[in-house]
Amino acid sequence: MHKVLIIGAGGVGSVVVHKCAAQPDVFSEITLASRTCEKCIEIAESVRKRTGQKIRIEKVDADSVDELIGLISKTNPSIVINTALPYQDLTIMEACLRTGVSYLDTANYEPPEEAKFEYSWQWAYQEQFTEKGLTAILGCGFDPGVTNLFCAYARDKIFDTIEYIDIVDCNAGDHGHPFATNFNPEINIREITQKGKYWENGEWKYIEPLSESMIIDFPEVGEKKAYLLYHEEEESLVKNIPGLKRIRFWMTFSDEYLTHLRVLRNVGMTGIEPVEFEGHKIIPLKFLKELLPDPSSLSEGYTGKTSIGCIIEGLKDGKRIKKMIYNVCEHEKAHNEVGAQAVSYTTGVPAALGAEMFLRGIWNKPGVWNVEQFDPVPFLEKLGERGLPWKITDL
Repeated sequence: MHKVLIIGAGGVGSVVVHKCAAQPDVFSEITLASRTCEKCIEIAESVRKRTGQKIRIEKVDADSVDELIGLISKTNPSIVINTALPYQDLTIMEACLRTGVSYLDTANYEPPEEAKFEYSWQWAYQEQFTEKGLTAILGCGFDPGVTNLFCAYARDKIFDTIEYIDIVDCNAGDHGHPFATNFNPEINIREITQKGKYWENGEWKYIEPLSESMIIDFPEVGEKKAYLLYHEEEESLVKNIPGLKRIRFWMTFSDEYLTHLRVLRNVGMTGIEPVEFEGHKIIPLKFLKELLPDPSSLSEGYTGKTSIGCIIEGLKDGKRIKKMIYNVCEHEKAHNEVGAQAVSYTTGVPAALGAEMFLRGIWNKPGVWNVEQFDPVPFLEKLGERGLPWKITDL
């Protein structure tokens, strides 16, 4: 029986709270903390109605190490699950380190002043977490997260050598809004508008944003045009999949979405440099975020599916084989179960399960780790039970 502290009350945080509450034999006491308590109260009420479990609520500024230390000391959790903004990863890790508590997140640190998705800042904590006997689990969402574990499973159980990986992500859902993002608009738009990047033959290669695309046949969804982006799981998988010759990441966008994004970018609304407006400094992208629907509000009436997985090619017993490992998730089912859309659901379920793996002593080793550095089998054995069944198909 363990206490858990969840920081961040957005769409993903809500899913994590619901899924932890559904495992009272693992999570004996759940505290949810955020800068504002209103969302926490809504989530706690939803959990109470669905499971009968009581959720404790606390207020915290996750940019303040001192406030975080006070909160962690007060709640005394076995692990902190970070579903706040990626800007706050380092303050939460620092507070965990100082209070002697283990850590898990779903996305890597992102410096506010620059779109630079990389793990270097968090990997730098390796020695300190090791010395304190604490575990930090990085990127335990879906992508990064489950996709890393699909690759690790292929590495350990299917292939002798993996040479090529394409991580493919399709949201074929319809939320009914002319333009909205399925997770934090700042992070989502920064991710899409930065240069594309992929690993090939021992080096990183760069392309202009959204300049390369291909048609991919997504399971249960069909053929969709997907665009090459950079995604942070590539950085760790390059280190942890030996023999890799190339890894790329592809994501689908509707034509309507891309038209809106192009116009917003052309008029400067996606910028992250401050501009002066009527005597105030504002960041255009932060202002745009306030105008767009909250991702956690999209689930009502959301139809369609997500289809996300890994296309993996390599050698087994001297023969070339190609497999796809994937999950399909329905927006409507996710909403009916926990009141969330499938993008939040597919990120939140693995975070709760990753914390369970730690608390059960399966993923418990001192240091800072990406999920593919743990045994993928116990996690993947539970993933279907927790709501994300997965399949392997020959290509």
